[in-house]
Amino acid sequence: MTDAKLKPKSVDGTEPHGAGNSPQETASTVEVMPPPDAIEPDPELTPEEAEQARKRYLLKRFWISARRYWGRGGDKFAWPFSIGLLAMIGMNVGFQYGINLWNRGIFDAIERHDAGTVYFLSAVFVPLVLGTVAIVTIQVAVRMMIQRRWRSWLTTAVIARWLANGRYYQLNLIGGDHKNPEARISEDLRIATEAPVDFIAGVISAFLAASTFIVVLWTIGGALTLPIAGFTVTIPGFLVITAVLYAAITSSSMAVIGRYFVHVSEAKNQAEAEFRYTLTHVRENGESIALLGGEEEERNDLDKTFANVLKQWALLARQHMRTTLVSHGSMLIAPVVPVLLCAPKFLEGSMTLGQVMQAASAFAIVQGAFGWLVDNYPRLADWNACARRIASLMMSLDGLERAEQSDSLGRIKHGETEGESMLSLNDLSVSLDDGTAVVTETRVEIEPGERVLVAGESGSGKSTLVRAISGLWPWGSGSVNFHADRRLFMLPQRPYIPSGTLRRAVAYPGAADSWTPDEIKAALAKVGLDYLNDKIEEDAPWDQTLSGGEKQRLAFARLLLHQPDIIVLDEATAALDEKSQDKMMQMVIDELPEVTIVSVAHRAELEAFHSRKITLERRKGGAKLVSDIDLIKRKRKRNLLSRVLKNPSLPKVSTTSNKDSAVPE
Repeated sequence: MTDAKLKPKSVDGTEPHGAGNSPQETASTVEVMPPPDAIEPDPELTPEEAEQARKRYLLKRFWISARRYWGRGGDKFAWPFSIGLLAMIGMNVGFQYGINLWNRGIFDAIERHDAGTVYFLSAVFVPLVLGTVAIVTIQVAVRMMIQRRWRSWLTTAVIARWLANGRYYQLNLIGGDHKNPEARISEDLRIATEAPVDFIAGVISAFLAASTFIVVLWTIGGALTLPIAGFTVTIPGFLVITAVLYAAITSSSMAVIGRYFVHVSEAKNQAEAEFRYTLTHVRENGESIALLGGEEEERNDLDKTFANVLKQWALLARQHMRTTLVSHGSMLIAPVVPVLLCAPKFLEGSMTLGQVMQAASAFAIVQGAFGWLVDNYPRLADWNACARRIASLMMSLDGLERAEQSDSLGRIKHGETEGESMLSLNDLSVSLDDGTAVVTETRVEIEPGERVLVAGESGSGKSTLVRAISGLWPWGSGSVNFHADRRLFMLPQRPYIPSGTLRRAVAYPGAADSWTPDEIKAALAKVGLDYLNDKIEEDAPWDQTLSGGEKQRLAFARLLLHQPDIIVLDEATAALDEKSQDKMMQMVIDELPEVTIVSVAHRAELEAFHSRKITLERRKGGAKLVSDIDLIKRKRKRNLLSRVLKNPSLPKVSTTSNKDSAVPE
């Protein structure tokens, strides 16, 4: 969660940095279709059948988005590169056939002791090899170009949906199979887009090779006549029949032996993702762990997580051992089989040495084509697992997107205020994604320049209310309205410090070069961080280097640079001592006298820097606004009192101009 959310324009009327096209608008350029309809499992299915149905749908869900790369809103180079790859595959098979004919010719010439033909074919071999190498090299380049562009397109689409409307944050609030989205977007999506291109290219190449060289086997091998028990048995196309039977045996053996490969590979990927997440979590919270002396506990957690990784790797290793038994055995036997089958015909003189070698070469190619599954089953299983993981994230995003477009759960609306009000909450109720109420029936109207303190005991829903105001919390009812052409800037309790230079951290979410070094230094000096002025161009891990109090001071420096119209402070001074807190609040009032402030805090001392205080009280069925008092006498009455008087059904609250708490009448 970032410190700031800018709406909708800067003070000078231009679009602020980073607030041009929204993530949702960016997503529309790559994924224009609405999310698929939700699929409910058949209640008559057993749990095992329901799980299998879910896995099948996950693969379907992946392709719903992935195939759009070749659609109207996809990459304009998708089809040209794909057609080019097919052409390269066809040309490669053609060169393979040429080399196969060369094998026959060279060995026939050797058998006849025809030196002239041997020398000629030796010279012909050079362009054949060069042509094959060139075609294969271009094929690899085109194939990897498709993989890179497809991954780029789909990653951009998923990230755009993930970032849109705060969904990256909302995923933490809902249930579903979307753990470690960063690993799914980076590693799983890479494999999910690389492997299909390899598979499709491999299948097409195998089909063309098998079709071509089956004809060669049938033509060369002819029929095999065998004497059996006084009878003669003729087997037409015996080499083709043998190749098909051999491939069927090896492929079926691989399917049986590796039937658990997908499940094991999926479990391994999940274990790896959890281990990476645990390591990242330790790094990001290193200071707190070190101060608390929690190294031993973290070590135990890491050991436990890594032990699961090793366990899943052991299971995967067993699967690899079993599949290797089949694939390596097939690789050793396949070249020998055609030679043994052709030996009788060669010995009786009905087949030349060149034909035997051509048949052996063709048999190996056909066997390789038919045995494609044997060689690629492990990788196919890995792709299956990765595609399901990225599809699970897509489904969670689908659910959030459908909720945004539906009124069944209830969504908080965002609009513009009427008149001069800077912010208004109209019948605002905030609920969880399951409909449980957190805050109910809140009506607040905040005028320009007001400084409003939101108070209440822990758990009363103050921070949830702030998230609803910022648009991060979508569930509920009512509306949150801002004055048109005004900018909102949020300061959370834990400010976000991006990677890079200190100058970038202070300017965030604006660009580092949007302000001069002198302006950056002046802002740091006003918040008491002038001792960092010499380091503003230093690229360092500032998130780990700065203390909690320094981070909060830095967040206040951002206010001075961005000069927003509305500031929302969510425990933004909690890490500061009372004296530093007073300085920060007074600095904001002095430097931004016209700014409207909404603060969430527990400290009573903050009342001195606010003109108004509203109190939430936790109740059964959701927190309610129980008091709304002026801390500073106002020149005009608020509209809230008149609204209450006009609507007797609303709870009446005190609006006296003193600091005493009020309770509902």
